[in-house]
Amino acid sequence: MSIEVNNESSIPVDENALLRLSTYALQQMHVHPDAELAIVLVDEAAMEQLHVQWMDEPGPTDVLSFPMDELRPGTEDAPTPAGLLGDVVLCPQVAEGQAQTAGHSTLEELLLLTTHGILHLLGFDHAEPDEEKEMFGIQGDILVGFALKERRRRA
Repeated sequence: MSIEVNNESSIPVDENALLRLSTYALQQMHVHPDAELAIVLVDEAAMEQLHVQWMDEPGPTDVLSFPMDELRPGTEDAPTPAGLLGDVVLCPQVAEGQAQTAGHSTLEELLLLTTHGILHLLGFDHAEPDEEKEMFGIQGDILVGFALKERRRRA
């Protein structure tokens, strides 16, 4: 996988954890190993500007996804073709507040948001109840599998 993580925010973030999670998520979704993904972390002002420009909504948000080649999940026998998956833009300041509300770490929130953003890049949505159930189920499976893998890695 070609995954680039660029932290343009003033918040220190474990970029290697985001890289490991992204690699794991893309493998789970059977995305071609030559696919390209960019993860950019921005401050609230930059995120607000993107949120207004692309979603026509005020204020900063937690995550935005910008798909490029409209790749979709593959299967073990037929992985997604190589291509540009797109960009996931995260706002650590917004994630920090959400993490406090949820009772977990900012890193855990950023891992969740990264997974969520990647699934959007792969065409998943949560506008309808059945879509939400599918997307959030896959998101949960990826996060649990990644947490188990991380635990084994540290052991």
